[in-house]
Amino acid sequence: MAKTSTPPSRNGSSRPVRSTASPIKNYKNALTFLETLTNHELETRAAYVTQNFNLSRMARLLSALGNPQKAFPTVHIAGTKGKGSTCAMVAAMLRGSGYNVGLYSSPHILDVRERIQVGDDLISTGDFARCIAAVAKAARKPKVGDPTYFEVLTAAAFLHFMESEVDIAVIEVGLGGRLDSTNVITPQVVGITSISFDHQQQLGHTLAKIAEEKAGTFKAGVPVVSAPQKPEVKEALRRIASQVGAPLRFAGEEIEFSYRFEASRGQGRHTRLCLTTPSSRFEHLHVPLLGEHQAINCGLALGIIDTLKGKGFAIDDQRAMEGLASLRIPGRMEIIREQPRVLVDVAHNAASVDALMRAIGQNVIADSMVLIFGCRRDKDIHGMVRAIQLGADKIIFTRTLSPRSADPQDLAVEYAEQSGRNAQVTQSLDEAMHIALSAAGRDDLICIAGSFLLVAEAKKKYTKPIEQEVAHA
Repeated sequence: MAKTSTPPSRNGSSRPVRSTASPIKNYKNALTFLETLTNHELETRAAYVTQNFNLSRMARLLSALGNPQKAFPTVHIAGTKGKGSTCAMVAAMLRGSGYNVGLYSSPHILDVRERIQVGDDLISTGDFARCIAAVAKAARKPKVGDPTYFEVLTAAAFLHFMESEVDIAVIEVGLGGRLDSTNVITPQVVGITSISFDHQQQLGHTLAKIAEEKAGTFKAGVPVVSAPQKPEVKEALRRIASQVGAPLRFAGEEIEFSYRFEASRGQGRHTRLCLTTPSSRFEHLHVPLLGEHQAINCGLALGIIDTLKGKGFAIDDQRAMEGLASLRIPGRMEIIREQPRVLVDVAHNAASVDALMRAIGQNVIADSMVLIFGCRRDKDIHGMVRAIQLGADKIIFTRTLSPRSADPQDLAVEYAEQSGRNAQVTQSLDEAMHIALSAAGRDDLICIAGSFLLVAEAKKKYTKPIEQEVAHA
């Protein structure tokens, strides 16, 4: 029977899974199946309602699979910026301590399998296809409902972690927290990264309202560790934690935490932090990732590790630090080419762009910086353009490979209105890169930042030259 295609309704409900008759036998089939599902990540403004983000549907889907999410303990991390980095740090420290660790994160940069990892390995193409096929079969059972792209991937991750017999899994929230598909777990600890403005159409137009949505991950008796927050965020988190009965600690308050920037001949420019609790003492720890924001993320990750120790997890501090020291995260201040250096970063909201500009200024030595920037049109363009002005000497706005891409001309107009200066505009990354390479000298830096899709395109097109350079060195 030929497959029929049912588009999303005007209110954003899912396409029926039952319309996909083709069996999922391999990785290509699995990718094709995923493309038939409603993907809110590709929508400009998906309505933040239970019809689109439905925990009951997710619970029914997991029940049809045998509730794999109950087979292993978890860490759940929500917030606005730094979720992926914090998850990666926690997972690295647990791996260093000898645990078999699952890691679920989003979105991906080059390969959807990046979202589901066990140990240091992405899920294999064969396991990915098998798990997606199992989820698709479960979704066809009576009364389960029609899951979304993210719900299917989340269920597949839980299934893979169960089959891989992970000792613990670190789970990143996708959007918000209260209605997110991952919020079906009862974790050992919840982590809250820095909360700032993003996805206001779905989560709210005040920091307090956004914080309440993130705090939807709080559960009775489950300890919560938060990064330092603004006063209105802190008040909202404390209020929800008290209502739910979740013990809450803040880094910098209940958890003694500080950091400082320094430079040395052996290690270059970097950040060191100190964190002290009754059961943990980390002094002058070298943060493996660059930037003040990564020091804050690292402090939160250490607070989570300390909480797990209190829950009975045997974590050796020295081995955990060795695991942390080896961590590298794609797409976060990642150098993909030399001479001139090309750095990519998935800074995709105002706070992240601000943190990126500060991190480059503190940690990267360059005569000048050319910034290539593109983002979605539903983002806080005013805030991101304001942050861009902190560090870029030359700015090129470009279009991303997304129907939701902001018009680069609109970005340039916003920049001119704010700064009184002009920026160049291109309609493709190739054109922008051609201009940047012509303008950048040997000791300059080209930074490509904004949308995950823009960074993915840059990594696909421009990573190869650095390999050639290394090969001929």
